[in-house]
Amino acid sequence: MACDHDHPEQPLEADDGRPDVALDPETLARREAALRQIVQFGDPVLKSRALPVSDFDGALHDELERMGRLMSDALGIGLAGNQVGLLKRLLVYRVDEDGPVQVLVNPELEWSSKETEVLEEGCLSLPRVHVDIERPLHVRVRARDAAGEEVLVEASGLEARVIQHEVDHLDGILILDRAPRDQRREAMRALRELDLA
Repeated sequence: MACDHDHPEQPLEADDGRPDVALDPETLARREAALRQIVQFGDPVLKSRALPVSDFDGALHDELERMGRLMSDALGIGLAGNQVGLLKRLLVYRVDEDGPVQVLVNPELEWSSKETEVLEEGCLSLPRVHVDIERPLHVRVRARDAAGEEVLVEASGLEARVIQHEVDHLDGILILDRAPRDQRREAMRALRELDLA
């Protein structure tokens, strides 16, 4: 989502400058610089399964800090290791604009509800693509924090969706893989126009 996290009809990640409000030049420049550092569709790292993290050291902390900054500057609400060229099972997200960046290392979806919801999602790695994705409404995730301590997250609604979207990235799954066939065709056409497909 771009600027208003309370409206689920907006894409999950701000990916093409679609926010309803115009961005000031400084925000726009920061966003464009961040997007240049995010891996784009067509790079094989996005279709690769990330590997578990075993070293919870300063380097990992620096990587997570950088991911949080890139996500914020790009006006996204989630970012996975693959999207910055790291084949490591780590992700950051923030669904509340004023809240702290959340970190999940080695996340494992332990449980998901049978109750689902279809919402439009976008992706920082797939510019101009917006597709309807059906996902469980509630999830429970076991992971580690940046220091290696175990955390258990029970999430619903947008937070659950963001976590599932980013865990998909860690498994090499893109929103195109989950999109309805007609929307996938349309998305591929848009990506070809950008010379990404």
